[in-house]
Amino acid sequence: MASATTSYARLVRFVPKSGSSDKPLIGEPQDPEQDVGLAAYDSQPIKVSVFSGSSVLQPGEKTGDVVEVGKLLSPLAESEVGTIRCIGLNYVNHAKEVNMALPTVPVLFMKPSTALADPYPAPTVIPKSYVGDNAADYESELVIVIGKQCKNVTEQEAMSYVAGYTASNDVSSRAQQFAQSQWCYSKSFDGACPIGPAFVPASQVKEVGEMIIEGRKNGTIVQKSKLDDLIFTVPKIVSFLSQGTTLNPGTIILTGTPAGVGWSSEPKNLLKDGDEFRVFVSHGVGTLINKIEEEK
Repeated sequence: MASATTSYARLVRFVPKSGSSDKPLIGEPQDPEQDVGLAAYDSQPIKVSVFSGSSVLQPGEKTGDVVEVGKLLSPLAESEVGTIRCIGLNYVNHAKEVNMALPTVPVLFMKPSTALADPYPAPTVIPKSYVGDNAADYESELVIVIGKQCKNVTEQEAMSYVAGYTASNDVSSRAQQFAQSQWCYSKSFDGACPIGPAFVPASQVKEVGEMIIEGRKNGTIVQKSKLDDLIFTVPKIVSFLSQGTTLNPGTIILTGTPAGVGWSSEPKNLLKDGDEFRVFVSHGVGTLINKIEEEK
């Protein structure tokens, strides 16, 4: 079953540049070619057609107003996402680089909603309790956004429950991750799940496998892949996670990272204070930019 068509190509959640309120708005960037993440970083104007709704899940209709973005926010609010689902080891070439066998079922770990964070200029803060580990790492990821309540769905039905996509950086502490058999602790600190900059509805993506994901650390490409390298496809992931468990609207699912993570590089290429990491996802999602800070 295909996802329903929409009247927009992509949406952003933002605070306008001028106005009497800091209340977040929803809107569609007027320039279809503009990478809103790069534009925000370069302080370039982002003109947006405002929608009447308060969420990308229910954006409403165009109001006729056009405003300029003052600050980009995560496409969904913390109150909307609930527990964040994450799939580990889900790219063939990433499994090869870490010398692990391809999983036969999706590997799931979770992050709390408090890990959710905005795109630049919001910083990504490595907690002071982790700083001494020298093990902070990046993971460029495509994010699935669930659009309606979903339980016990088949792979054939799954896409009708997918509202769309955005990008994320699954920020991690490798020392903490490999000290335990469970991964949640090492990936759940505040700000460890920045998402954005734009939300693209599923109807705008004819074939997920044709999407491109790229990670850049301080300007250097460290990760690049098409989504056809996924071990478990979007329908498989959604169907699997829905078995016996209700996925509510707003649930976000991180789909795994391609090869090139810093911990597996020689020499290791980890995140330090002052670093910048960018996750680019094609088809209009754009570039999610994170400035790294170490908590003092």
